[in-house]
Amino acid sequence: MTQEEAIVVDKELTPEEQDQLTIDKIESALQLVSKTVKTFDQRYIFKTLRDLVSVRKQLNANVLSHLINTYLDAPFKAYLLKFVGGKSAESALEKKGEILPEVNFAIHWLVQLALLDAGELKKLDDLNVNYIVKLIKSYNRRSLDLINAKIWFYIARTKELLNDLTSIRPELLLALRTATLKHDNETSGTLITLILRNYILLHDYAQASNFIEKVEWPKDVSTSIESRYFFYLAKINSIQLNYSDAHDFVTTAVRKAPQTQNAFGFLQVSYKLSVLIELLTGDIPELSFFKKPGFENCLRPYQEITKAVKLGDLKLFNETLSKYREGFIRDDNYTLVQRLRSNVIKTGIRIISLSYTKISLKDICIKLHLDNESSAEYIVSKAIRDGVIDAKINHQLGYVESNEVLNIYSTSQPQEQFNQRINFVNQLHNDSVKAMRYPPSVNRSGDALSSKDDVDETELINALQDDLDGDLF
Repeated sequence: MTQEEAIVVDKELTPEEQDQLTIDKIESALQLVSKTVKTFDQRYIFKTLRDLVSVRKQLNANVLSHLINTYLDAPFKAYLLKFVGGKSAESALEKKGEILPEVNFAIHWLVQLALLDAGELKKLDDLNVNYIVKLIKSYNRRSLDLINAKIWFYIARTKELLNDLTSIRPELLLALRTATLKHDNETSGTLITLILRNYILLHDYAQASNFIEKVEWPKDVSTSIESRYFFYLAKINSIQLNYSDAHDFVTTAVRKAPQTQNAFGFLQVSYKLSVLIELLTGDIPELSFFKKPGFENCLRPYQEITKAVKLGDLKLFNETLSKYREGFIRDDNYTLVQRLRSNVIKTGIRIISLSYTKISLKDICIKLHLDNESSAEYIVSKAIRDGVIDAKINHQLGYVESNEVLNIYSTSQPQEQFNQRINFVNQLHNDSVKAMRYPPSVNRSGDALSSKDDVDETELINALQDDLDGDLF
């Protein structure tokens, strides 16, 4: 079942028929779990999780109760039914052998989704802390890696919504150590991003930087998790004034993010951060960047800030900062926007330097809306030292004289830009080669794979591409 084939509730169906339709969709998705156990191909789990997300809005007590009574044993029934508000009953379906732990975990994950969507955060937190965390620690199966990653995400998400970020951190660090020892790459990658997000939300950037230095990013992690990781790296480096590295990280995050509706929130915050980092590095984003379909409204404050920086208009910058202050604080970008004040002044000085061969400090003070000539002299001196302008100050007569502008093609800057693009293309080629898949032509018994039993390769690839949850941001 593809993303577009999500359940559409028919108004003519009775509630019982709608619930039965949802149950059929869930059971159909759970049938793929056994293929992961047999073939060790994690793509089947990816597809199962994606199909289960498509029925998220149709989950209710009746559906979950049926699944719990049908697939789970008494110990799990007892507490899950209590949380979903269902009743214990003998299932009309016959169990075929032992229930796989993967199915058990998938049902626990569905209960998490239902409680989260219902806004029952206290109840969900009780389920996570007292039952699900213990359940995760009791199993060690490679086929559970992807489900564990999803479950840990919603455990951390619950704590975040409850504004209880510090209590979950020890559990996340302990789980990361366990996942690393087990070479559970997907869970390790998810936990690293969750821990970094935990630090960032508490504005503990120094601790986040130390954490990054001590952990190694696992290989073969899904691109959605990897894009989050690079976004957090960009955020941390930008706060620590490493704008060049931050620009590379946020660019990589945007390129790796799935271009789907589920990733819309992630792309929003990434574009906003990208604009600020590019401005802080001294570059000006192109106008077309702010005209991306669907992003015009959210990027409008950042477009006006860009306009102020481009014109070097300190008055316009202060007005824009005051107008959109609440929005910048909500985006957690207010600190970075405040830093742009010096860039506005530098741009203004650069424009003045290009427009005038000689200009007095008093005129510079008037054009930049500075308080006094001493401030103007200090700012111009710093701009000369930083290489923003090529000029000299006559302190006795109180004027600035610009030197002749050199041809940029006589410098090494074009070569550096060309080399940067070559490195990016080479890195993209290497990543593409590593990501290539070669499906086996025969199964473990040596027989040719049956087209009847083999799931369409295109759908498995789509499952890998569309696995990003949209409620992280």
